[in-house]
Amino acid sequence: MQNYKEMLNKYNLKATPQRIYMIKEIEKKGHIDIDDLYEALKNIFPYISLATVYKNINSMTKNGFLIEVKIPKLKTRYELSKNSHAHLLCKKCGELTDIFIDKKWITNNASEESGYIIENTLVTFEGICPKCQKDNKFL
Repeated sequence: MQNYKEMLNKYNLKATPQRIYMIKEIEKKGHIDIDDLYEALKNIFPYISLATVYKNINSMTKNGFLIEVKIPKLKTRYELSKNSHAHLLCKKCGELTDIFIDKKWITNNASEESGYIIENTLVTFEGICPKCQKDNKFL
């Protein structure tokens, strides 16, 4: 189990009960959108507002504690900051999974080919997850 207070302190964020629960929920889900996080929080903190959730997500994202995962045509999801990685998105069930690949190689090749100075790399592979394949949801 992570020490959530220490994690927040490392990013100069106050360790409130709401933030600690948010981190637990994000860690449990891996990737979560604001609406799902808000619904989970309401069960524990019935008087929490959606604005409070947004405020906390924004401050944790601004400090680099959380990462915004933007995927076209889907709600933005959030994850805990971790080593450089890409994402796998199931086109059938919407599951979003981390995959640790050498993004530096991709970035270097793209930079050499285009002449761009690449500042950020967001890589998402789309396909059909093993569960949907097994359940024949891809047909």
